[in-house]
Amino acid sequence: MREHDADPPDNAQQLLLTLGRLVDQALERIEFQRARVELAMALQRHMLPPELPRLPGVRIGARYAPSRDGLAVGGDWYDAFLMLDGSLGLAIGDVQGHDAEAVAFMGQVRTSLRALAEATSDPGEVLSRTNDLLISMGFGLFATCCFLRFDPGSRDLAVSRAGHVPMVWAAAGGHSGIALDRGGPPLGILPGERYPVTHRRLTEAGVLVLITDGVVEGPDYPMESGLAEVVRLVRAGFDADPDVLASAVIKVAELTGHRDDAAVLVARYDGTPDESLLADPPGTSAP
Repeated sequence: MREHDADPPDNAQQLLLTLGRLVDQALERIEFQRARVELAMALQRHMLPPELPRLPGVRIGARYAPSRDGLAVGGDWYDAFLMLDGSLGLAIGDVQGHDAEAVAFMGQVRTSLRALAEATSDPGEVLSRTNDLLISMGFGLFATCCFLRFDPGSRDLAVSRAGHVPMVWAAAGGHSGIALDRGGPPLGILPGERYPVTHRRLTEAGVLVLITDGVVEGPDYPMESGLAEVVRLVRAGFDADPDVLASAVIKVAELTGHRDDAAVLVARYDGTPDESLLADPPGTSAP
């Protein structure tokens, strides 16, 4: 007696089997994407400073928000470090791209700038040497950057920019504005480029805020509007802890409609009262 072949599954069974396979595939994709995001975020965290320096009379805070595209990482970065002569270096930058290559290049920019800052006290010279070094590496990418050097003893502040967003400032007396310092082109484009330096002296308690363009500019949101909003927030939150103020400033990015990553670096100086935070601040404006 022959055994009958098994009956083929009915439509309901076939549907359940298909759905099961689709669910398994979806779960695999979710786990893969989660692993990619966790790896990318770990790489990004490794490239940012693990902690910010502490200096008498100066408090520092920072925030970073990842890109909402690609690997959820990008080329925005910040750094703050004590130099051998006791001065404070503050840097922020934005590397072209939003992928692992951009993060790797960002690491080269940050490492190069730190190393070269120990060789010269002139921020413009630091940017010039960093620019030439990056070009010699042949990455084919570029980066904007703003680098500040502050001497707490003399209260001298030297600022140089390479195609980057200007910093925002506010003082205890209620003054605030945008430091429209002269600058040069982004790093990694033109060999032998020289970057101008603006020298100031901090004369009272105040706040300096460095940002990337992902905070203040979007497809339908001009940078001028974003900078004006940052000035308003910094003025209103003048007495806030630097980390709290940095958290408030980085939320401006939600207004821009931009999917770029964003970074904010805040330095608060507890100085002595005077007429202005920035003595002889050429090229500043208060929107």
